[in-house]
Amino acid sequence: MNITNAVFFKSVSTPSGLPDENFPEIVFVGRSNVGKSTLLNSLTRVKGLAKTSSTPGKTRLINYFRINEGLYFVDLPGYGYAAVGQQEKAQWGRLLEVYIESRRSIALVLLLIDSRHPDLASDREMAAFLEYHGRPYGVVMTKYDKLTQKEQAAARRAMESFSAKARFIVNYSSFSGKGKEELLAHFEHSIG
Repeated sequence: MNITNAVFFKSVSTPSGLPDENFPEIVFVGRSNVGKSTLLNSLTRVKGLAKTSSTPGKTRLINYFRINEGLYFVDLPGYGYAAVGQQEKAQWGRLLEVYIESRRSIALVLLLIDSRHPDLASDREMAAFLEYHGRPYGVVMTKYDKLTQKEQAAARRAMESFSAKARFIVNYSSFSGKGKEELLAHFEHSIG
């Protein structure tokens, strides 16, 4: 897949605000601060398209980006740590749950995992949630370039132990671009 055009489309805070299901959706999900926005910017080659921050929990809405006039990238609020109240976290959780359960136009979910922490309970729970709802998903291991070869092998084994139903596992580095072409090929196959 070659991305030639990428623009912000809209932000959604409630299920009623979701756009019509005219285009397939590739969904980015992961813990707060795992690098969803960085990955999105790296794939589209549009600096600042998705807002990045060193503070976890900045994405508080479902953010839609229109890609090549015929596809959406959808950035979901991160789960796990965020400096917000329990009520707001619960609201995000409900929004994410309704979206994953009911959205027919989801072509693929990307479960982003910080390769430095590949065995967290919240990531295991998200993989189980996606499997329970029959959503096709692939794993993107972010920040992979920050590991030694031995750590990379251990992280890969940890991922494979709980994501056996994932369509793929891609090691990704936004810094070097490693994994980008492989990931784009998986997108092409998913929206085929």
